[in-house]
Amino acid sequence: MLMERGRSTASIETRSALDASLRRYPSEDSISLQVRDLPASAAFYEKHLGFARQAGPPHAVVFDTTPAAFAVRAPLPGVDLDAVPQLGLGVGVWLHAPDAQGVHDALVADGVPITSAPVDGPFGRTFTFADPDGYQITLHSRA
Repeated sequence: MLMERGRSTASIETRSALDASLRRYPSEDSISLQVRDLPASAAFYEKHLGFARQAGPPHAVVFDTTPAAFAVRAPLPGVDLDAVPQLGLGVGVWLHAPDAQGVHDALVADGVPITSAPVDGPFGRTFTFADPDGYQITLHSRA
């Protein structure tokens, strides 16, 4: 058995095969929120977060964000957004904003509900706000 830096080549080959197999599993690709008023929600994210639209289907507004696309969309068939007390309950949507405090201050000035005040933690400056549909969106400053 060959050795490389104290490891057998068999373990290196096994690790390479494991790494390759892990890449076949799903990873984040996009986030979409079903909303009640598509034009109003799209305008909110454009105005308050500076998102720019990119080409998308007629039932959604897709924004040019990386590493994952972010979109707001009309509800899927059979989905009644008014049938639940709070949209997104139990789901965390976190977005990176290098100047989270600056975004917070602008949201406050525009009357956007802040549901968790800014704090410093492992993800940098972090706070949560409610979008027009009540989705809780957390912004953090550390990439």
